[in-house]
Amino acid sequence: MENFFWGNSVSSMQTEGGWNEDGKSQSVYDIRPATNHVSDWHFANNNYHDFDQDLDLMQSLGMNMYRFSISWSRVIENGDGKINQKGIEFYDRLIDGCLKRGIQPMICLYHFDMPLHLAKKYNGFLSKETCEAFIRYGKILVDHFSNRVKYWITFNEQNLYFLPDAFRRAGVMKPDDSVGDLYQVAHNVMYCHASIANYIHENTDCKIGGMLAYAEVYPASPSPDDNLLVHRYEEFIDNNLLDVFAYGRYSTEVMHYIKSHHFQIEMLPHEMAELGKCRSDFLAFSYYQSRTLDATKIPVDAIPNDYMKYGDKANPYLRESEWHWSIDPQGLRDALNKIYLHYHIPVFPIENGIGLRETWDGQHEIQDDTRIRYMREHILATKAAIEEDGVNVLGYLGWGLIDILSSSGDMEKRYGVVYVNRTNHDLKDMKRIPKKSYYWLKKVIQSNGTDL
Repeated sequence: MENFFWGNSVSSMQTEGGWNEDGKSQSVYDIRPATNHVSDWHFANNNYHDFDQDLDLMQSLGMNMYRFSISWSRVIENGDGKINQKGIEFYDRLIDGCLKRGIQPMICLYHFDMPLHLAKKYNGFLSKETCEAFIRYGKILVDHFSNRVKYWITFNEQNLYFLPDAFRRAGVMKPDDSVGDLYQVAHNVMYCHASIANYIHENTDCKIGGMLAYAEVYPASPSPDDNLLVHRYEEFIDNNLLDVFAYGRYSTEVMHYIKSHHFQIEMLPHEMAELGKCRSDFLAFSYYQSRTLDATKIPVDAIPNDYMKYGDKANPYLRESEWHWSIDPQGLRDALNKIYLHYHIPVFPIENGIGLRETWDGQHEIQDDTRIRYMREHILATKAAIEEDGVNVLGYLGWGLIDILSSSGDMEKRYGVVYVNRTNHDLKDMKRIPKKSYYWLKKVIQSNGTDL
C-alpha cells in the first residue's frame, strides 16, 4: 500500500472546548445542556488550549494524516460577519503543528455545528442566505489555508442531510418536518459543496472529495420486495450524492421521484450550473456498521429516505456493540468495491471505529482487545479490497482515536486508542493514557499494515 494515509478524524465541538473565548460566536452546540447521561460541549478535550500533546501522540503512533473540522462560528463572527482573526490564528497553529510533525492536515468545513445566529435568523441550511454565508466562509478558508492544507471535504457525512434528523444537523430551528423542506435542505447543502469544490479546483492545487455516512444495507430476506427497497434506498441515500460528486448530476430516479410527487424544490439555474461543474478527486465515507432492511415493516406511502426508520432490522449473523452497532468488516470491503467499481475515483474511508465503555483504575493499562479485533478485521478488509479486488484506496482513518465526546455528547462511549481521564460530569485531570490498542496500532502503522 504505497503512499497510504494512516490517521485520525475528529470534529471541532467534540475536541476543542474554548466555546466562548477569543471572539468565538455561539454555535447550536454551545446551548445544548448537559443531562444525566451526556456532557455539555463547553470543555470537550480542551484542544483549544492544549492540542500539542495530542499531536505528539499522533506523531508517536506514526500517523501521517489528521482530519479535523473548522468551527465556523470561531472564525467568522455569527457565521456571516467579520473574520475573527484569533480564531484563524488558532487553526494556523494547529495546521503548523501537524506539518511540523509530518502529519498531513485534512479540513472539514462543517460538522453539524451551525452558527447559532444563522440558525435563529435564517433557519440554517433551509435558507439561501445561509448557503451564501457558508460559501463565503469556505472561500475565505480556502484562500487562507490552501498553501498548507491539500486535502479538503465540505460536509461531514453529507447524506445525513437527506435522512431523518437532517433538520437538526442543518441548523433548522423551526422545521415543519415536510418532505419538501427535507429535499430543499439536501439540495442547498449540495449547492454549497459544489461551489466550494469548484472554487478549489479553479484556484488551487488542492484535492477535495464528497463524504457520505456509508452503512452497508442488506435485504432482510430473499424477498424481491426487500431487494427492491434496498436498491431504492441506496439510490436515494448514497448514489444520488455520489453521482453529483463524480458526474455533476443528480440521480435520474431521485429527480423523477421529485417531479412525480410535485415537490416544490427551489433549484436555481446558477446552483445547477455549479452542480454541473462538480467533480471529486476522491470519494470519502465513514463506515461503522451494516444493517438489514425488512420491507414488511415499511408503510406503503413512506418516502425512500425513511425506509430505515421503519424497516431497520438487526442482522442475526453479526455481533453487535453495547449500543447495538453491528460489526461487519466484510461490509467495508463491499462498500469500497461498490463505490470504486461504479465511479473509478479513489476511495477513502475516513472514519471507522467501535465505541466501548471503559474506565481506568489509575494504574494499569486498559486491555481493549475488542477494539484491536475490530480494527484488525476492518484493516484486513481494506487490504483485501486493495490487493485482491484492485480498489484504489487512499488510506484508513480511525474515528476519535484520542477519546472524545461521542456524537451525542457521551464520554462513556469511547472510540480512542488513547484514554482521556474525564467523565461526562467530572473533568478530573484530562490525562492522556495510551491503551493496549495504541501500541498494537503503532506496530501496524510502522509496518504499513503488514504486521497485524
